[in-house]
Amino acid sequence: MMAIAVKLDDLLLARQMTLTDLSDRIGITLANLSILKTGKAKAMRFSTLEAICTELNCQPGDLLAFEPDG
Repeated sequence: MMAIAVKLDDLLLARQMTLTDLSDRIGITLANLSILKTGKAKAMRFSTLEAICTELNCQPGDLLAFEPDG
């Protein structure tokens, strides 16, 4: 399991936005956002990170967390 957690669900909930809404607004497919949201992505482009942060008005640290195995 990866030590980097994606907190996209939390940000979407706080902004009362769906994954579909975000996908439409930033032009990234719902499938790719879903892979990111579920933590199955192996990498993320900075342009994707920038688009998400711009739309959700957040910092990269709000979206990503380092959670090493204890």
